[in-house]
Amino acid sequence: MEQKNGSEVTEFILLGFAGQHRSWLLLFTAFLVIYVATLVGNTGMILLIKTDPALHTPMYFFLQHLAFVDLCYTSAITPKMLKNFIGTKQSISFTGCMVQLSVYGTFATSDCFILASMAVDRFVAICKPLHYSVIMSQRVCIQLLLGSYIMGFLNASVNASLIFSLNFCKSNAINHFFCDVPPILALSCSGTDFNIMVLTAFVGFNLTLTVSIVIFSYTYILAAILRMSSAAGRRKAFSTCASHLTAATIFYGTLSYMYLHHRTPGSQEQEKVASVFYGIIIPMLNPLIYSLRNQDVIQALKKVRKKCL
Repeated sequence: MEQKNGSEVTEFILLGFAGQHRSWLLLFTAFLVIYVATLVGNTGMILLIKTDPALHTPMYFFLQHLAFVDLCYTSAITPKMLKNFIGTKQSISFTGCMVQLSVYGTFATSDCFILASMAVDRFVAICKPLHYSVIMSQRVCIQLLLGSYIMGFLNASVNASLIFSLNFCKSNAINHFFCDVPPILALSCSGTDFNIMVLTAFVGFNLTLTVSIVIFSYTYILAAILRMSSAAGRRKAFSTCASHLTAATIFYGTLSYMYLHHRTPGSQEQEKVASVFYGIIIPMLNPLIYSLRNQDVIQALKKVRKKCL
């Protein structure tokens, strides 16, 4: 929908997926099932860690908050998307769009830093086991967690304030299923060079810093594991790291593609698929990754099953 010169945008139209009006029931059912599984899985992980004393360690302290962050950022976009599948008007208010972008940006960025904090925790546990309880003290864990949330809030607030100070006179139709930065910038009739520079700087800094921490941590972890003389010790070390490394690789890889690849007019649908993956699918997968490959979580689940039965 084209905007008249001088008119103020009060709402945006979310165009969603190409051809979603023909397969809305299938999309609605699939994403509803995924969202319910995400709620159950992440809420269950939070409660399991909270109730089992054996999981009251730095690793699971971060995992508990990772589950919380996953719940928050997928809940920022999925309910509205589900509503638009069955509604006649796929709109979101200007304020609602700003809130959605801010909440999503805050928790998605926090996710990056929590994953990096978990990599540091695994590095200390495997490479400096005798000093683990001193280095990864409760104070240090809280500081790392607060730093993750602060970086998320800073990233989202700066980008959201810059974006929504622009003038939107081209159109109010966002070619996406939620309010994300690139498709909103495409609607602006103001100069967006500065916004793109700030977005690239923030995303580049966040990804470079957190990915570098993960890579360096696992480089030292791998070297330490290979030096172990015990095969059982190597297997245990690998098992404690496999879940986190899998989750981090999937998350960082998808996020890097979404925000750092070269955009072309034909890549918009591919970007939507990438957004579905890291914004909706990954929060559902994380509880499965950490429960199926993690012996501590498996043992805690067995205790809960015994109590229930």
